[in-house]
Amino acid sequence: MEDETPEIETSPLSRRFSRDGITVEVKIYRLRGVNEDWSLEVVDHEDASTVWNETFLTDQEAYRAFYMTVETEGIGTFLERSETQH
Repeated sequence: MEDETPEIETSPLSRRFSRDGITVEVKIYRLRGVNEDWSLEVVDHEDASTVWNETFLTDQEAYRAFYMTVETEGIGTFLERSETQH
């Protein structure tokens, strides 16, 4: 029996990001080989995640959305928000 689990493509822009003593994991990904838009998720130190409802045409746009959120709301906005959506 073949495993038909789709492969996930992770953007090279996915990374750990630190500011003001807080570190989060920025995850930008999409299904490999189907030219889908990119999804954005931010995971805090307790594995709580913030997932954007919208998708992005490019991984750069996804990273920009993350960065603009940090700039306008602060990095603390991602703490203790289990499965919240942006």
